[in-house]
Amino acid sequence: MDRIASALPGLALLVCSGPAPLADRVRGLRDGADDWVAKPCHPDELVARIQAVLRRRRTGDAPIHADAIAAGELAIRPDRFDAYVGGQSASLSRREYELLHQLALADGRVLEREEIYQRVWGYTMVRGYRSVDVFVRKLRHKLERLSPRWRYVHTHFGVGYRFAAESLDAPGPGTAPAVALPDAPPLLALR
Repeated sequence: MDRIASALPGLALLVCSGPAPLADRVRGLRDGADDWVAKPCHPDELVARIQAVLRRRRTGDAPIHADAIAAGELAIRPDRFDAYVGGQSASLSRREYELLHQLALADGRVLEREEIYQRVWGYTMVRGYRSVDVFVRKLRHKLERLSPRWRYVHTHFGVGYRFAAESLDAPGPGTAPAVALPDAPPLLALR
């Protein structure tokens, strides 16, 4: 599955199989399958799932000739479904790439976990489900290995995640001049 997803990143993958153990289904989804349907299933459900996968593909994919997104040392390449530093690839899985791309497209905004899940997986997140957090951890690990002096994905506890290239070599807090945030409400002084 992973080989197919890597070789043909634009291909939508839906697995239709007999009953399979949970571990096999999870591994298939993590390796690049967009959905998994166990037989026997109703033909209407299968058609609806295929339509949902295609709908997510149409709305979630960047145009094949889209420009790379540059941040820090990182270049996010929609044409290759991967991120690079110099010529070195991060070797992202499909989901990791989609997560990174969606965060980068948010232009510095914090995306809530539920919104990320909807954008990347294409359906509503089950309460207590931690897939977003697991994929963020994997993504961070790959990016930190590739670009160790930069941090790209930032946690906003209890809310979600934000993408911003921040150098670890930059001056520490309090040493840089204060900069007003655009469109920020005025600060209130409390006594």
